[in-house]
Amino acid sequence: MQIKKNRINEFITAREVRLVDQDGKMVGIVSIEQALRSARNVGLDLVEIAPDSTPPVCKILDYSKQKYDAKKKASEAKKKQKTLTIKEVKLGPNIGDHDYETKLRQTRDFLAHGHKIKVTMKFRGRELINTEVGLEKLERLIRDTDDIAKVELAPKREGNQYFLALVAK
Repeated sequence: MQIKKNRINEFITAREVRLVDQDGKMVGIVSIEQALRSARNVGLDLVEIAPDSTPPVCKILDYSKQKYDAKKKASEAKKKQKTLTIKEVKLGPNIGDHDYETKLRQTRDFLAHGHKIKVTMKFRGRELINTEVGLEKLERLIRDTDDIAKVELAPKREGNQYFLALVAK
């Protein structure tokens, strides 16, 4: 997130501005010289808040404090942002029961930690003849993880592979 640069003090190019004082009260439309004088009298900056309006809206405030608060707010928003990681689990169509249980346990562990799972099943050589066997294994995986996961992408075939995407509930 980028902090928007506002024009301040002498960099404001308008002749007249709609002035808002440091307490948030509307002063009205005044010349730029009068607005700058008012800002200097209270020891603060004149900041252009809405440059697109006619005349532009300017507010008397402490610009460095405003920049600091905006930066702090942006960093707080970044902290609260959840990063999503995709973990891949690869299966074969002729996977044994013990190996399947290991992959299932691994998948459930990834889901418990909030990761998104991409399950890939690759068919080699003669395995392409019986793709139904592999599809049944993927359906079994969906059933076994049904309590903690939902299917984001149903089993989809691309070339000699099936893809499946699971996400934690």
